[in-house]
Amino acid sequence: MMNQPLLISAQIAHAARYHADGEIVSVETTGGLHRTNWGEVERRSRQLGSALLGLGLKQSDRVATLAWNNYRHLEAYFGVSGAGLVCHTINPRLFPEQLVYILNHAQDRVLLIDKTFLPLIAAIKDKLEHLEHVVLLSGEDAEAAEKVPGIKFYDDLVDSGNADFQWPEFDENTASSLCYTSGTTGNPKGALYSHRSTVLHSMAVALPDSLDLSARDCLMPVVPMFHVNAWGIPYAAAMVGSKMVLPGPGLDGDSLKNLINSENVTCAAGVPTLWQGLIGALKKANEKVPSLTRTVIGGSACPPSMIATFRDDYGVDTLHAWGMTEMSPVGSVSTLLHKHTQLSEEEQAAIRAKQGRPPFGVDLRIADADGNELPMDGETQGDLYAKGHWVISAYFNVDAEPPHVDGWFPTGDIATLDENGIVTIKDRSKDVIKSGGEWISSVELENIAVGMPELADAAVIAATHKKWDERPLLIAVKAEGQDPSEKDILAGYEGKIASWQLPDAVVFVDELPRNATGKVLKNKLRDQYGDYLIKE
Repeated sequence: MMNQPLLISAQIAHAARYHADGEIVSVETTGGLHRTNWGEVERRSRQLGSALLGLGLKQSDRVATLAWNNYRHLEAYFGVSGAGLVCHTINPRLFPEQLVYILNHAQDRVLLIDKTFLPLIAAIKDKLEHLEHVVLLSGEDAEAAEKVPGIKFYDDLVDSGNADFQWPEFDENTASSLCYTSGTTGNPKGALYSHRSTVLHSMAVALPDSLDLSARDCLMPVVPMFHVNAWGIPYAAAMVGSKMVLPGPGLDGDSLKNLINSENVTCAAGVPTLWQGLIGALKKANEKVPSLTRTVIGGSACPPSMIATFRDDYGVDTLHAWGMTEMSPVGSVSTLLHKHTQLSEEEQAAIRAKQGRPPFGVDLRIADADGNELPMDGETQGDLYAKGHWVISAYFNVDAEPPHVDGWFPTGDIATLDENGIVTIKDRSKDVIKSGGEWISSVELENIAVGMPELADAAVIAATHKKWDERPLLIAVKAEGQDPSEKDILAGYEGKIASWQLPDAVVFVDELPRNATGKVLKNKLRDQYGDYLIKE
């Protein structure tokens, strides 16, 4: 058999050869729509790769991006990696100190930025030890040249590249991209992906039992391209040749609603908070999204009430997905088995609310505190471990021992697995509430709370208790125009969970603290409210 390396450049070359006129619609950072296609994206990404090598970069050198979801960022995905360099997407929502740390730790030599981030880079540029070139993702811009002396302009850089440049061939295990975790404690850690792992991950993402992607689709990754490579969707989209809509910086409900309807988006992917905005905008405008067949929800647990709203009010299927930066990120997707098609709608909904099954390429197990594997019975809870073709073997450029236990990566989640491998994440191991020797899932309590019309947002933490060691405390944000009491909210739990799992109290706040990827900072809530029950 022929032996061809699995390279990201092969994905974009395939898209250009067989889907050249497949549309790429992009919302510009400065406003307005830009339209291009896979053929043009491939041509310009080749020129970009040529130009970057012309700057003196060598294989596996890092090229960073600070950018929104737009066509130039898409070209960089393929141009950087395709040339044998490493595309390092950076979350601009991190604190400046974290950005400096990440850029220096990765030893980025080139930084591609959208204009939004000019002031940020101007402020920290002198602290970046390895950076040689800053490139603005636009044409010439006098204001940018004044703010960041020596800045280059992306369109000029692309035009300077060789139009006849051909994608180089190299070992498929060569590094392709770099993503850093957004941990709540300590410095972020890097996950360095290879071409092989990325291509295999793309194939898994596109499978019918995953996101079911095809050339018939119009995909809109609302999840930022700086967040775990937009869950691998740009690579998979090139592989299948689908139309893509890149929403730029405007991720409010109205903007998403208008884009979905004007471009006939069939599949959109993002975190729950973004879909809350979309549902709110649809309700306010009394509109539907007739082209949308499915949403992919990940990043944090999806409330069952959101799945029901998409299904019942808008005829949209919801794919609940789970993963981690260390897993590229897809670890499981909640789709039904054939035997589930005979179940009632209510029973099917209960399955869809779980985190789903791993695709081929990922293996999962649960174990006790001593590392002993636990049964896949859907009831026994344990620490969740993963291994597979796109799971990291170690963190990038870290001297510490790899985090693995007997070859398995510890995810930090508490979960159950049933006989079909359907995983239900009960909690993060650091967030689970241990009350009188029994475990209480903060995720389950939060899902019920978010489903209450009186609340806009909610988080549950373990608060210290004199008798039971820990008890659940609900931190809640009231919905606009609502003024529920603690008694009202606790009544909303009746009949939905065992009485001993009820939160002991409710604290109302204006907003919940979140990290750069939108996850609630429970460590901050524990610092602030961990002794609440003792004091009360």
